Amino acid sequence: MAIRITRVYTRRGDAGDTDLVGGVRVPKDNARIEAYGTIDELNAAIGEARALNAAAIRRAKACRELDTILRGLQNELFDLGSELATPASVAKPGMFRTGAAEVRRLETTMDRCQRDLQPLRSFVLPGGGRLSAALHVARTVCRRAERDVLRLMRREDIGEWPLAYVNRLSDLLFVLSRWIGHHLKEREFLWERPLKREAELRARRATARGKARR
Repeated sequence: MAIRITRVYTRRGDAGDTDLVGGVRVPKDNARIEAYGTIDELNAAIGEARALNAAAIRRAKACRELDTILRGLQNELFDLGSELATPASVAKPGMFRTGAAEVRRLETTMDRCQRDLQPLRSFVLPGGGRLSAALHVARTVCRRAERDVLRLMRREDIGEWPLAYVNRLSDLLFVLSRWIGHHLKEREFLWERPLKREAELRARRATARGKARR
C-alpha cells in the first residue's frame, strides 16, 4: 500500500486527544498512546545509535552487520507501534501482529553475538565508547517501553507477544552494546563492589602519601 503524506499538522490534537487506528479518539495520555509513544522513542534512540555506527563503519566489519541488525529492528518497532495503535475492535484479518517468529529472531541474533564475548564476571556499567553508550540508552528506553506495554496489557487484550518481544529486545540491545564495543576494541567498565572500591581508594591514598614523603 502506497503512503502519501502532504501535510504534517492537523490541529486536531490541540485539545489533548488523538486518533487511534480506525478513528477512535482518545486522550494523549491513554495507555495505548503511552505504549506506542515509548516504542517510537525507542525507535529514535536506535536511530541515533545507527548514526553513531555509520561514523564508525570503517573501523570494523561488525559495524556493517550492526547496521543491518538495527535497521531491521527499526522496521519491526514501527510495525509494533502500528499494532499497539490498533484497538481490537477495528483489527482486521491479515494485519501484521508481532509473534513467536520475531522473538526467536532476536534470540538467534543474541546467541550469534554472544559467541564473540567472554562471560561476564560482574555487572556492566553503561559507557565504554559512544556507540556502546547509545545502545545502553536505547536499552533503558526499551525497559520503559516494556513497562508501558505491561500497563496496557492489564487494561486490554493485546496478546502475549508484544511484551515478550520488547523484553527480549532489551536483552539484545545489552548484548549488542557489549558486542560492538568488543569489535571496536573499546574498554568495558564493570561494576565493583563497595568494599572493593573502598580498598582501592585507600590503596591509592597510601600510594599518594608515599610519593609525597619522597
